[in-house]
Amino acid sequence: MTEQSTPQLAAIDLGSNSFHLTIAREVHGELQLIDRIGDKVQLASGLGKGRILSDEAIQRGLECLELFAQRIDGIPQQAIRVVGTNTLRAAKNRQTFIDQAEQILGVPVEVISGREEARLIYLGVAHSFSDDEERRLVIDIGGGSTEFIIGKQFTPLELESLHMGCVSFTGRFFEDGKLKRRSFQRATNAAHLELLNIRRHYRKLGWAEVVGASGTIKATYRLLNGEEGSKPITLKSLRELRDKLIEFGTISEINLEGIKANRAQVMPGGVAILMAIFEALEIDSMSYSDGALREGLLYDHIGRQQHEDVRERTISALMERYYIDGEHASEVEATVLKALQQTKLDSEQNRNLLSWASRLHETGLAISHSQFQKHGAYLIENSDLMGFNQREQQQLALLVRGHRRKLPMDELTTLKVSPDNKLFNLLLLLRLAVLLQHSRKADQIPDFDLKLKSGKRLTIEFPSDWLEEHPLTLTDLEQEAGYLKAAGIELKFS
Repeated sequence: MTEQSTPQLAAIDLGSNSFHLTIAREVHGELQLIDRIGDKVQLASGLGKGRILSDEAIQRGLECLELFAQRIDGIPQQAIRVVGTNTLRAAKNRQTFIDQAEQILGVPVEVISGREEARLIYLGVAHSFSDDEERRLVIDIGGGSTEFIIGKQFTPLELESLHMGCVSFTGRFFEDGKLKRRSFQRATNAAHLELLNIRRHYRKLGWAEVVGASGTIKATYRLLNGEEGSKPITLKSLRELRDKLIEFGTISEINLEGIKANRAQVMPGGVAILMAIFEALEIDSMSYSDGALREGLLYDHIGRQQHEDVRERTISALMERYYIDGEHASEVEATVLKALQQTKLDSEQNRNLLSWASRLHETGLAISHSQFQKHGAYLIENSDLMGFNQREQQQLALLVRGHRRKLPMDELTTLKVSPDNKLFNLLLLLRLAVLLQHSRKADQIPDFDLKLKSGKRLTIEFPSDWLEEHPLTLTDLEQEAGYLKAAGIELKFS
């Protein structure tokens, strides 16, 4: 395949301050940038005290996505990733925005955790630096959160996301629009309080270099260097920038050469946070990287295509942490995939979801055998699972929660998963696989024929007389038929 014919990849970052689109293609394992588009939507400024996104903020975001949709038209859906960060994590009515965004873009919107955001940022930064053995500290100040990563080469060692960002801090400590030294000090003190959670541990680990990415840090670096140059950011230069901002008197009067007005309006909160970071972590100097979240998304996508999926490592780590019986999990996985192949639901996405659920369905046994499906679901839903977005994590937790005993109708109803829904039918297949592997005998299950009529009926046929020779399985199937009948599903077996 020639470079010219290499398919395009697209990453869209729905940030708290800005929405960004990056389009690139892979050339010899590296990204070749094709286009970048960004807009200061300032979604975080529309997040009210009740954590409700205002109609105005939603509309600003959707208007931006209309432009992005035109640019990504023609790029295959599977080559596009769209992620939401801190504001969409926080907003109670995020689904209202997500539903409309997905309709405009034609691709799913993934809301990712703070630590997953940090992992992707590090991946983007790491690819822009030499592949050395030294530890580096990477920092990214966004509109609503700030990510901290210590890593080596392409591997993050420590990941953290703190609830402080340039938009939220500017709105909180400079609400009247006036730039006073006292306001800067209050903002810096608040950032110090957030940093108490990581300061001692991060300083103990140490690093050889500090790299900043995105927004506030990019603007600060440009102010020091102009279009060219490589002068690092220092605490002295940050204090000088703070004093310069104070001289403007009000946010509306800020006029910094090379910095757009909408970026300048959130610089006060960002500079206060950055000063606190330098002080708390005792940083001498910071360089800047063009790579960040969007580049990390693209490299992560390339990794998945080349079967270097971080989600597989996450699943393996969970299995080890919770002492899961790997041999039994593999048997359940093989059985459920065999069942899936006999349905219209067979796809890479569904295979992945059922494989992961099969391997994790006994997670809760590490806590207690009683109701272990509930314990397992809780652990999966409330852990930071690297590589997974919130939707995938929620689906995985629901499959684990419902893999045995009575169907969790309350949870299914809350998540709007009805019997004709794809996820409900995947759950039926997982339940069947777990049931068939109940005896934990690898050679027990014969070939079977399965038919699934979504929302109505599941039929499974075994070789003649097999069920009579395996009364435990017959009893399990009879009990399962009762569980499914309560949900309006008919289970037929012979």
